[in-house]
Amino acid sequence: MTAVAPLGHAWKLGDLLAGLVASRAVEGRLAECQVSGLALDGCAVSPGDLLVDLEGRVAPNAVKAAEAQRLGAVAVLADPAQAWSLGDLAGPRERIGLPVIQVPGLSHHLATLADRFFGWPSRQLEVFGISGSLGKTTLSHLVSRALESELTCGVIDGADGLDVLAVRQRLNALHARGARAVAMALSPGRLARSDAASLRLSHLMLTHLDADASPAAAAQGIACRLATSPSPDWVVVNLDDPAQRDLLEALPAAICVAGYTLLSGASRPARCDLWLAAEHVDATPRGLRVRVRSLGEATAQAAELEVALIGEFNVANMLALLALKCSRGLPLERAARELALVRGVPGRMECFGGEGAPMIVVDSASTPMELERALSSLRRHGFRRLMTVFGCDGRMPVAERPVAGRVVERLSDQVILTDDNPRDAGGERIVADILSGLTWPDKAIVERQRGLAIRIAVARAGVGDAILVAGKGGEKVQDMGELKVHFSDRAQVVEALREWREGHH
Repeated sequence: MTAVAPLGHAWKLGDLLAGLVASRAVEGRLAECQVSGLALDGCAVSPGDLLVDLEGRVAPNAVKAAEAQRLGAVAVLADPAQAWSLGDLAGPRERIGLPVIQVPGLSHHLATLADRFFGWPSRQLEVFGISGSLGKTTLSHLVSRALESELTCGVIDGADGLDVLAVRQRLNALHARGARAVAMALSPGRLARSDAASLRLSHLMLTHLDADASPAAAAQGIACRLATSPSPDWVVVNLDDPAQRDLLEALPAAICVAGYTLLSGASRPARCDLWLAAEHVDATPRGLRVRVRSLGEATAQAAELEVALIGEFNVANMLALLALKCSRGLPLERAARELALVRGVPGRMECFGGEGAPMIVVDSASTPMELERALSSLRRHGFRRLMTVFGCDGRMPVAERPVAGRVVERLSDQVILTDDNPRDAGGERIVADILSGLTWPDKAIVERQRGLAIRIAVARAGVGDAILVAGKGGEKVQDMGELKVHFSDRAQVVEALREWREGHH
């Protein structure tokens, strides 16, 4: 909960709160007070801020109220539903001149207050919401890259961890820097919350709900969001996900639907305004080649997409992006040509090498399920040998470490164990736990210095081989407990490949 500095003009307090509080609550000189920012934390107030005291920690506390005023708060908003006396609410103004304004249902009005303060930023941009239980962040970055030829599209990372004010602030900042669109990942739970419901979405794109603890509940939350106003113009759904197929019937008639499937021979549901199917997929060491056909309201089209991305899940991502671009009016063939230029997201099945050198893939996969998905995807691309460099994060449950080892051993030709982020768990203990799950532990190479482990793998590889460097993805710090060092798998891989090429001229 941080103070939010504005980008734009200041508000008069009376104008900002119009319709949210009784007019008599903000009148005279108070109504003319200039508000230059909003804050949720009394300790993070900047001069000119209006403090929104959601948790009731400031208004009834003389010390905290005085500190907020010292930092520059012009007034405090408080919910009268809190168990406060009239004296609690009147006290700060009487003692130090800091007004406390009662706003019934304050938490429910916060999104409206933030939208008003920042000029309803989601109405100034095309906002592409990406939701689901897997792949949201990757797809949000791919959306931004896929739209580069049409417009500037920013990305808001970690939106689930941002408070209401911070989301609006970032939308406003992106708009001020010239963005015309923004892609943001939102969990189904966050999507259904009132603060997200007020965002104006152009498109809602769904990844996978089947990995959620309760896919039906996740779908129900999304359905509730779509039944509210403002609803998105389009919803892009993965028709291979049963929960999303069930969701189709619950969608309001005013929402257009673009559906896609990886199943050859599938038919178009009646509820789809736009339907895309992958008729044939070739997974090669160079990437993916996909033959796609689409059906719209009055047109049938076909195209071939060739892209330098690895993994079956990227077929689904490409279909989702084709659906997005076609829903915005592009012919399928042109959309496919533009997507051929898209490259992967840093640290998410990101490819290095190939073309006369080993293919090295850097990914954040760390759990047994994520490792199985990543390695199974690589297996389908027909590499000669597949090696895996990995360890386990110190926060991973101890029982999962040997399971991760078994998965990697089953799907790799060579296992190279190293440190991930051991934190306070101890790297030696983690490696021992992983080895306990291997059928042939003596065949694994153990090198706890991660940079050296990557070089060992690359040195042993040849043309046509692939190496998965798993666990850290795009991280730039390695956490070894008390010692934290700058470390990048991506940078280490680039350097190891340079050394490999120098030695193979």
